[in-house]
Amino acid sequence: MPRKKPFSAKQKKEQLQAKRDKKRAEEPGEYDIAPDSRVGWGVALGKPGKEAKPTQPVRSQAKGYDPNRYRLHFKQESEAEIHERKQAAMRPYKMLPETALEINMDDIYKPGSVLDMPQRPVWQFSMTKEKLLAQEEKYFRNYIDSLVEKYGADQEEQLSYFELNLETWRQLWRVLEMSEILLLITDIRHPALHFSPAFYEYVTQTLNKKLILVLNKIDLAPPAIVVAWKHYFQTKFPELQIVCFTSFPKDKLELEQAVIDAGKVLFKKRKKTKKASAVGPKDLLKACDRIVNGRGESVISQQFFISCSVDLLSWKEKIEADFEREDPIPLEEVRIEEGEDSTYEKHEDFRGGVLTIGCCGYPNVGKSSLMNGLVGRKVVSVSKTPGHTKHFQTIFLTPSVRLCDSPGLVFPSLVSKPMQAGFYILAGIYPIAQVREPYTAVGYLAERIPLPKLLRIKHPEEAEANVEEGGRVPDWSPYDICDAWAEKRGFLTARAARPDVYRAANNLLRLALEGRLCMCTRPPNYTAHKDEWERHQETEEIAAVQEMHRRATMFSDAESDDELSQEEEKDKDDGEDEEEEEEEEGAMASNPFSLLQE
Repeated sequence: MPRKKPFSAKQKKEQLQAKRDKKRAEEPGEYDIAPDSRVGWGVALGKPGKEAKPTQPVRSQAKGYDPNRYRLHFKQESEAEIHERKQAAMRPYKMLPETALEINMDDIYKPGSVLDMPQRPVWQFSMTKEKLLAQEEKYFRNYIDSLVEKYGADQEEQLSYFELNLETWRQLWRVLEMSEILLLITDIRHPALHFSPAFYEYVTQTLNKKLILVLNKIDLAPPAIVVAWKHYFQTKFPELQIVCFTSFPKDKLELEQAVIDAGKVLFKKRKKTKKASAVGPKDLLKACDRIVNGRGESVISQQFFISCSVDLLSWKEKIEADFEREDPIPLEEVRIEEGEDSTYEKHEDFRGGVLTIGCCGYPNVGKSSLMNGLVGRKVVSVSKTPGHTKHFQTIFLTPSVRLCDSPGLVFPSLVSKPMQAGFYILAGIYPIAQVREPYTAVGYLAERIPLPKLLRIKHPEEAEANVEEGGRVPDWSPYDICDAWAEKRGFLTARAARPDVYRAANNLLRLALEGRLCMCTRPPNYTAHKDEWERHQETEEIAAVQEMHRRATMFSDAESDDELSQEEEKDKDDGEDEEEEEEEEGAMASNPFSLLQE
């Protein structure tokens, strides 16, 4: 046998590329992309198109299977839009008043508009799976076409980023069908964006099910803002039950600093200590109690729980035990099911005396963290990257109460272009690693909180302006902030060793997403009544509950540059680390979605 001839890395790369192309050509896809050349929309009915980069390698699977079928899909922006926004980011900005943080939900989800959410078409048990899938695909195409026809590219207020992947909507439909109670989880920093009126109406009116609004991550906002948002939703939706939740409660010192200087502190990372327990499980239990038993008020008593059709007493006992427990619950005690998706199975409420609670919401609002907080240990993988949860799974809190997690998806809305490019990215809806032009989002943030002061950066042109000799301080632009932050953090390009402004902008957006650069939206008229909300009785109650659950200080408004440098050095490559983590997860299992195949 002749010896193998060595070949270069370039030849090896070409060989692998040819092999992949051949394999791709031989695989018949189950779904296709329906492009719409009018405004650049692509209706993702399964596979991403050629332009989309797969999140994990395609291995040899069953015929027609695509491991990337649950990826987030959004509209692609044109090169002209990207270039125009880059030029705008180089112009100076002006700080806006505090009222600019006030957001009205009606400005995002226009009353009387045709915007709604895709609903599963009516189906029958006699239909074959192929016919049912084809019916859903046709309905989804028509749904997208109707929105595009109504709100084209010439409109000032266009369709915002929203989920174009039919597979993700199918997962939501399944969770809605199998759950008796739905949790709509929102980030307290942006609840008006995360609460879709169309979803609320569909759940409460069409499906005739109960919905609980969860204001999550309340540790990232002053208690007064939490209470103001709670009353805003109670006034707008009187029948809506609202629960405040956080897996990272703060102590008294932290809350005092948050109230005094909420937007003027560079916080440290949120870290959960061994002893800290989540805030909100007991309130969630009370809300479920009222729904299951049809009572106006919850009566938390042993006699009452025993008489229920669903055993909620075990849940009450678990909450009390978790509060006293010092070590996490052993994983062996947690029952997790990731069985085959029985998508078209008729659901029966409280089957076997089990209450199913579905967790729904936008990406990155903390659905998985909430489930971990309720269980008492990490049972669901958590990531800062939106769309990390790929499919639903059920986790039993107790033998009679189970949680059903679903992928986060973005509902259609109507907002202006600048708001889409800034607010939506800061709200964690769009994966930061995929943002092609991050400077607009940095500018949106800088207009509302004093970024140069928080970051302790100097203007790149300050030396040339001779400020010390009486020269005028140059005006900041979003690009200048990124340039100065890159200089301070040591972010340099590989070859020319120039400040890497893109990486700096990416890093700033991650700090904002983590809550370290704190920007919290307010309900309408909050600023005018700020003193009243700060003195409100519920404000003191929320502060007292968080203080009771946690006593360890985690951040300081006097954090030194050395401490920041050491901490940032550990995670300055967050984007690369997350990508590597996803690759490792994919390598651990040859097919993470094998249970969902036919």
